[in-house]
Amino acid sequence: MKLAHAFALTCLLGAAGVAAAADPNLARNLAATCANCHGTDGRSVGGMDSLAGEPRDRLLQKLLAFKSGERPATIMHQIARGYSDEQLALIAGHLAAQRVRD
Repeated sequence: MKLAHAFALTCLLGAAGVAAAADPNLARNLAATCANCHGTDGRSVGGMDSLAGEPRDRLLQKLLAFKSGERPATIMHQIARGYSDEQLALIAGHLAAQRVRD
């Protein structure tokens, strides 16, 4: 019986991973949490850095540095730790792809 439960749990977790990978809006949805401080699609209206159009690798490096605690922060280290490295890469890619408005 325990083996059956373990198998069922494994199947559910695998299905959830496939569903997340198939979601074309996943990166956008993850990056939406950044809007509270950095503006919609990373376009800040003041007070915080704009993230839109920044190079993906630079954004990802910063996010990973917040997550590891290497880069000092008041809140970003806590936020970044809530995401996997793969999710942070999706967020960085989405924000990098956003056009910077004049």
